[in-house]
Amino acid sequence: MSEKRSGIIRFRENPVLAIADVTPSCEGFTVKGVFNCGVTKYKGEYILLCRVAEVAETDEEDCVMIPVVEEENGNSIFKTIRIRKSQHPEYCFEDSRTITRGNDGNRDVVYLTTLSHLRIARSKDGIHFKVGNLPCIMPNAREECWGMEDPRITKIGDTYYINYTAVSPNGAVTSLVTTKDFESYERKGIIFLPENKDVTIFPEKINGKYYCFNRPVPRGIGSPDMWIAESEDLIHWGEYRHFYGETGGWENGRIGGGAPPLRTEKGWIKIYHATDKDGRYCLGAFLLDLENPEKILAKSDVPLLEPEMDYEVQGFFGQVVFSCGALIEEDRIRIYYGAADDSVCMAEITIEDLYCHLGV
Repeated sequence: MSEKRSGIIRFRENPVLAIADVTPSCEGFTVKGVFNCGVTKYKGEYILLCRVAEVAETDEEDCVMIPVVEEENGNSIFKTIRIRKSQHPEYCFEDSRTITRGNDGNRDVVYLTTLSHLRIARSKDGIHFKVGNLPCIMPNAREECWGMEDPRITKIGDTYYINYTAVSPNGAVTSLVTTKDFESYERKGIIFLPENKDVTIFPEKINGKYYCFNRPVPRGIGSPDMWIAESEDLIHWGEYRHFYGETGGWENGRIGGGAPPLRTEKGWIKIYHATDKDGRYCLGAFLLDLENPEKILAKSDVPLLEPEMDYEVQGFFGQVVFSCGALIEEDRIRIYYGAADDSVCMAEITIEDLYCHLGV
């Protein structure tokens, strides 16, 4: 480990997963990123459920190939849509991630330039990973024709609950699947309507209820802040309350849940992300009351981790560190995070150093 700052230490050989480690899912596709992974352990192995983003390449300068999922003979398959820039002067192609139209103050997304799916990487030591060659769950053509993104894994009992962002022209929703062995999966369907993402589920009931954080994105009144919700069954959610929003400083843009909460003796540790007005993503932490997760005992006054290394500053979408998963390993917390939307990195911090960062 190396690159210590405020108690957190980056793995010196970051990234632990890069584009070169991932094979394309089908002919004609190119991997553009492996990042934003859910994390857990299963039968002595570390499991990273990674978001793999692919593009459909073309040599034509005037042409953009859009990868999508379509249904054919009852099966979901990857297809492409050809868009000629010269035929669509109403479109904006400046953002590497999207094609949009409208004025600068109110642009609508017409297409995504990449198609993301979920793929498993396995490791015995949590550092050296082997990535599977195919999606572990094939996106469906109805709610996920534009991809599956940013999975989180919460283990409750012997079941692993995997929530992720399902994307289609109808919006970004949060969907849920479960597994007991990371071989077979059961779809539970949509649990949060568009646009609501960054859902992180607590790993146990609190006072008889399941809790989760979520992040709706209002287009009128309000801002993209963290909310909290309750459930009896992990599928039907209600009792929504606003939890935390923009305060200025390093978190003066959007704020959302990062990794599912971790139980410690002093409270729930919640790794979260926030952006500034320039879209720079950093990580922070909350310490929450064990019996009342809405009660903030302490939080990061400055970022816990911010984009500083070349692999965090430069990439498919630079100036980003973004975590979907963390693990407690004895006296420390291991955080796996996406860097610049194209690689998976790892950093560690002792629980005591994190308490010190939080001032408790």
